[in-house]
Amino acid sequence: MSLMTRVHEIAKQNPTKAAYNFMGQDTSYKEFDQKVAFFAGALKELGVEKGDHVAFLLGNTPHFLISLYATMRLGATAVPINPIYTPDEIAYIVNDSDAKVVVALDMLLPLIEKAHAALPAVASYVICETDPAMPEKMAQLPEAVKSKIYSFTKLLTNSTVNSEFAEVEADDTAVILYTSGTTGKPKGAMLTHQNLYSNARDVGEYLQISETDRVVATLPVFHVFALTVVVNAPLLQGATIILVPRFNPKEVFEVIKANKATVFAGVPTMFNFMNQLPDVDPADFATVRLTVSGGSAMPVALLHSFEDKFNVRISEGYGLSEASPVTCFNPIDRERKAGSIGTSIINVENKVVNELGEEVAVNEVGELIVRGPNVMRGYYKMPEETASAIRDGWLYTGDLARVDEEGYFYIVDRKKDMIIVGGYNVYPREIEEVLFAHPAILEAAVVGLPDPDFGEEVNAYVVLKDPTVSIEDLKVYCAEHLAKYKVPRQFEVLQELPKNTTGKILRRSLKDQARQK
Repeated sequence: MSLMTRVHEIAKQNPTKAAYNFMGQDTSYKEFDQKVAFFAGALKELGVEKGDHVAFLLGNTPHFLISLYATMRLGATAVPINPIYTPDEIAYIVNDSDAKVVVALDMLLPLIEKAHAALPAVASYVICETDPAMPEKMAQLPEAVKSKIYSFTKLLTNSTVNSEFAEVEADDTAVILYTSGTTGKPKGAMLTHQNLYSNARDVGEYLQISETDRVVATLPVFHVFALTVVVNAPLLQGATIILVPRFNPKEVFEVIKANKATVFAGVPTMFNFMNQLPDVDPADFATVRLTVSGGSAMPVALLHSFEDKFNVRISEGYGLSEASPVTCFNPIDRERKAGSIGTSIINVENKVVNELGEEVAVNEVGELIVRGPNVMRGYYKMPEETASAIRDGWLYTGDLARVDEEGYFYIVDRKKDMIIVGGYNVYPREIEEVLFAHPAILEAAVVGLPDPDFGEEVNAYVVLKDPTVSIEDLKVYCAEHLAKYKVPRQFEVLQELPKNTTGKILRRSLKDQARQK
């Protein structure tokens, strides 16, 4: 059994059941399965074969669901990319992943035009139309770009091939998810069909998702948390996904009320904005039976405030791209412990170890490691990084944790210097690489500091070679090379950066100084 064959099975068993709702319109499992089959046929006609890679620059629309399941149906590999990345960031991932086809929303045409010259291996661009004026804009594109562009709608409606399922093995790569690396370049975590299917199945069972559920998908579906919890897990159970194009607290409450939603998943930032929204009737949230949080640690005060206001329990969990992603969740059928990421989900083992890989005592802090059918096969084209991350079958998460007497895990700190902004992972080294490339910067260090709305904010400390360069100049420069959420919120110019005796920059010292201020 795989994700796409399970959806095909549900389409035969319960054809009229809504697979997803978008902008108030339901699409049945039968219709969804047919769209997947025909779009898979269209991709095949574009030359996509088993083992090829297809990149997506898509948000929370049906295009993503259809493209994902069609790609997997062919035995090809999907590469979801954050559509708000800059042309440089997108070009790196598309090239590194060896993508043959790119499927993108039409609003990204200007970005594709900019990145096109840097993408020589891409054979075709499939554009998903949402703007009625887009055909005119496409006609104005340079011939080199225009000749490679195909319409998603036309491919879907004109395809004469009802694609059959390719023969895939459990350990064939289904998806490559790029996660920022400590070296400054993203790493592609290869997730197999077994990884994705098992995690969706086990999360669905652990959270007791059933065909009667209506699951709100306002988390970005190209992110691994949403991919499993609000896309694959509901589809495996025959539930209905309510696609919300973008997060807006007021609109989310309206969608929940209008659709009688039963499951809501978000990151702490979302819960914070929803909790602060004035004039909200808690009755609008009354149909929600299950609320889950992930992406980053939720402040206990926010958790209790939200629960008291909306009379619902939040189950906090934990995961990472390399584990498809979920490893822990607070159970819904027994005690929930505030501040904990919960217990190991079905079929997954979590363990806290010392630097020798030996399990530590209860409540002792060590590194969290994970084992199970959800652990990735490795990083794409990075054997050394793979060997470092996976040892003796265990995935080393790099996060410091402890476990109590009842098997509830707690994240204590991040071993890596990762910053989490509104649920998005940001690695300081990636931003530092951009800053170091600026001709006026001598040294740079980036740290994350607490932010009441987004969990953390990015702060940069620089030593300048040219003192005439302004902070505003640096912000504009970063905005050209980094996604918006990665751009430092604050810059501080120093005479020198704090270092240890070996010359290593002391980020902790910068954090401490900032907190004292």
